[in-house]
Order: sequence, then C-alpha cells, then structure tokens
Amino acid sequence: MAISKEWKETVAPDERERFERYATILADLQRARGGKDRALHAKQHAGLRAKFEVLGDLPEHARVAMFAEPKTFDAYVRFSNGSGARVSDDKPDVRGLAIKVLGVPGKKLIPGLEDATTQDFLFINSDALAFSSVDDFVWFAQAAAGSPALLPLKLFAHFGLGTFAFLKKAMASTKKIASLATQTYFSAPTRFGDYAVRFSLAPKQTDEGAGGASLADEIAARLAKGDLAWDVRAQFFVGEDKTPIEDSSIAWDAPFVTLARLTIPQQDVAGDDGKEIAKLVESLSFDPWHALVELRPIGAVMRARNPAYRESTKQREAAKEPSA
Repeated sequence: MAISKEWKETVAPDERERFERYATILADLQRARGGKDRALHAKQHAGLRAKFEVLGDLPEHARVAMFAEPKTFDAYVRFSNGSGARVSDDKPDVRGLAIKVLGVPGKKLIPGLEDATTQDFLFINSDALAFSSVDDFVWFAQAAAGSPALLPLKLFAHFGLGTFAFLKKAMASTKKIASLATQTYFSAPTRFGDYAVRFSLAPKQTDEGAGGASLADEIAARLAKGDLAWDVRAQFFVGEDKTPIEDSSIAWDAPFVTLARLTIPQQDVAGDDGKEIAKLVESLSFDPWHALVELRPIGAVMRARNPAYRESTKQREAAKEPSA
C-alpha cells in the first residue's frame, strides 16, 4: 500500500465563523458546569510523569520534525474521561490520553506560544467517532446537556432513521473498560511534513487487570509495581478511500509504522510527589494545535478544536507551558 503526498483539506466558506460559534457554545456549556472544568474530558483519572523515546532506524519518510533522530524527551500524561461532566467510571464513555512532550525545539503554531518548547498529542480509545461532522457533534453536546429523558426524542428528530446507525457507532466508541493501561488510543489526522498521518498508541501491557475501585486506582496499582508502555505508531495517508482526512467517523485502513515508545515509569501516584504531579497536569492545557509547524492538525475535527480549545483554556485560566 503506497503512501501518498496527495492529501488535502476541504474547508467550507463559512467554516471559520461556524467553528468560532461552536467554540462559544461549548464555552457556555463549560461555564454552566462551573467554568473551571474542561468543556470535554473533564474528569482526570491520572496525571503522571512519562518518557517519550523517538526510535532509531526509522524509514526516511518518517524522519520528520521531532522524529528526525533518536532522542528521549521528558513528558507529562493525562488520562481522562470523554464527558464534560465528572461521571462515574461505571458509565460507558470515551477515554482520553493526552501527552505533553517537553524540550521540543522548533516553531509552534499557536500565536504567542511559537517559541514554547512543548508539543502536545491527544488521543482517544476509539479509531472512529460516532459523528461524521463537527455540526452533529456540537448538536449532540448541546442535546446531551439537557434532560436525559428527552435525548432519544431529540436524536430521532435530528437524525431520523439515521439514529440507529448513529447509536451503533456511539456504542462502539463509548464503552466501559477495566483498565486505562490496556487500551489502544488514536489521534485525529495530522500533517507530517509533506505527508499526513494518524497517530496511535498500542499498549505493551496485557489484559490482566491490577484491580481497584476505579480506573484511577487500577492504573495506580499497576504503577506501584512497574512501568507501563505504549508503542507510538503512525498510519500514513494512502488515499481518500482508505484514509479520509475530513470524515472522522471512518477508521483509517493503512499499515502502522512504529515511531517511538511512550513509557510511564513506576511511580507512587498516592505519594506527595505523585499528588503534586497530578495537580500540575490538571492545571495544564492539552491542545492538538500546540504543535510544531510540521505537525499541524488537519481535518474538520482538528480545525474545530482550534478555537474551542483556546476558549476553554482561557476560561479555565490554565497554567503556562512547563519547561520541566
């Protein structure tokens, strides 16, 4: 399967104005919940120290930006739920894993943070969203914030007979899990030099859970015993039929290339240092647009995140980018 540089974005004439309006809608939902939680991924399961090791002997097309040569970076990792509310782990949900890599040189995209030395990567544990458009996603976020009893009626009014297909996709992407450590995580599309990719994290752990009353307790129990690790992989764009840029409801069908290793070293999550790290991580912003120019987010979902994350970060009064 040959990789291709012929990817492109399709941007509607009214998109910028529409996405700015959606950012305001999400900010209003965030404000209604108190304003200090994130509009989405509100509940932090764990905030941890990590290492991000770029591997050697990568193929030529994979040697881009911070992946150009072998190097190990310090990092912070945040595990979270997908909802904008701090709901029970027993409720099916999307789970997120966000990485902030430290000490990354090069120009960044966000105005005012061009010289920051951090690079963010955001993932969820589903290779496809239930929504084929940003419009449907924002509509659902508003609908779900209302009365749960009325949600089925709203779904049928909005999607019609397409409600059944939507619910099938939603059930596939929102699920109850036993461990954050054994999940495979996926990003939305990203530019990769002249190419386009989707990143993925493949766990090195087995499905044998460590136990615990919550997902936070379970991953803490694992880290009390040893390291956790994921292979950082990329799927390269091969064509719109198998690797679509704009439609986030379609999983990519392309080989994986392993680029790096994410390691969360053994640590005492419940100790004083662990609590301080968790507090710091919770105060930070994790934004896919806080990225190197060569790793620019692409596709409608990523473009919508640009104003939305900026608005959320401002409202939360998130901490400045860390240097260590």
